[in-house]
Amino acid sequence: MPLHFFLSPAFIPSVPATKLITLLLTGLALSPIPAHAAEKPNILILLADDLGYGDPGCYNPKSKIATPHIDRLAREGMRFTDAHAPGPLCHPSRYGLLTGRYPFRTDITRWPQQPLIEEGQMTIASLLKSQGYRTAMVGKWHLGFREDGYDKPLPGGPVACGFETYFGFRASTDIPPYFYIRGDRAVAPPTGHIEEHHSPGWASNQGEFWRGGGIAPGLALKDVLPRLTDEALHVIHSQVRANQDGRKPFLLYFAPTAPHTPWLPSPEFVGKSGAGMYGDFTMMVDAEIGRILAALDQSGLAKDTLVIFASDNGPTWYEADVAKFGHASAGGWRGMKSDAWEGGHRMPFIVRWPGRVKAGTVSEQTICFTDLLATFAEICGAKLPDEAGPDSFSFLPVLEGVQPADKPIRPPIVMHAGSAASMMMIRSGDWKLINGLGSGGFTKPSSIKPKPGEPAVQLYNLRADPAETTNLATQHPDKVKELLAALQATVDRGRSR
Repeated sequence: MPLHFFLSPAFIPSVPATKLITLLLTGLALSPIPAHAAEKPNILILLADDLGYGDPGCYNPKSKIATPHIDRLAREGMRFTDAHAPGPLCHPSRYGLLTGRYPFRTDITRWPQQPLIEEGQMTIASLLKSQGYRTAMVGKWHLGFREDGYDKPLPGGPVACGFETYFGFRASTDIPPYFYIRGDRAVAPPTGHIEEHHSPGWASNQGEFWRGGGIAPGLALKDVLPRLTDEALHVIHSQVRANQDGRKPFLLYFAPTAPHTPWLPSPEFVGKSGAGMYGDFTMMVDAEIGRILAALDQSGLAKDTLVIFASDNGPTWYEADVAKFGHASAGGWRGMKSDAWEGGHRMPFIVRWPGRVKAGTVSEQTICFTDLLATFAEICGAKLPDEAGPDSFSFLPVLEGVQPADKPIRPPIVMHAGSAASMMMIRSGDWKLINGLGSGGFTKPSSIKPKPGEPAVQLYNLRADPAETTNLATQHPDKVKELLAALQATVDRGRSR
């Protein structure tokens, strides 16, 4: 019975005070519990590396890659069709995901020797730790350490940014030196050497490609993905043991180094997909995700765990690969990794939260990975400090099904292209503007100098032209002016929240 009925004049006179109080409390107990008052869920983030929008079958029915475990998450949760990485490359994307801050607001080029996340800067890990969570990260960091030799501590990494435990890799498995890190120390320094390697029949940055450099003795790149999964399983099993002494929610951020190059599928996956060794390796990634989901199920933690699956940026997959294999890794969106076009940053994004997110639902809301910080804060009933998450907006109302589909949950998304130094993109509703010509990334040409009489920017209506085939800049000069002004304002303000 709704609370307003208990308070109506017709009801109150006929009920004794003690009975009224009992009824009021009963009514409140039966009312829906606000998110911040409910028991805090465990949170598991699964962030694949260089997996395209069109790789999972739940996003692309014509995919040549079997992804039963990712598809299961979509069946049991909410699938977003307009979710975006904060940048179309690995390190900017991860920076935005963890901090709620657009990566163009910092110097991301310093990552090889300096940490990108500043001391005291709030992250999803430090936020949740302050809310009573156990916090763990396993996998690819790629956000820099304060490096002074690999036989010494590596400050500025995950354990300095809110994660209580960390096991993983400094960057990608094609960027040396190659070694495991536990906490803030190398498990074994990279005192060995490995020669650069390429695969015949593929582009130089595809296949079994890795750069030459230092490597820890005994480390085999083909073993990294399953080893990282083993470590993630250890975190889950330790949570079960910890719960025996009283429940404390956990955050596990699992960031495997795959299917980023080198593509190294284990023997049971070789030749099993219809997309070459990339497809085979992606099938292996899906299987490793399956191992983690199975551990959640077997431990009894699944029912209390919010699971998020996404990829950090678009795939390294050229038009020639689409033609050869009949597999559209970017899902029909234009471009690939590093590009300002949609293929570079429109990502698969799935949220499963039993009892809170309706199974089998789809959302067309435009969201960004930077929005995780504000969303987690609202879930916990925490208020973000003014300086935290300057580009983060909670999409909890979308997850709960109360946000009107035609009302944006956040303001326009702004991001920097991956390769062209000055190229930026703004997305506002159906409209998208890129402040230059070319892809801005790996698709050639990355940058084009406009010819006399031609527009100097790209303007697309993604509702009418999702493949970004027709530049409307000349036809809509007012929209160009409006979006350029909004882009510049977002940059100048230093925040969008």
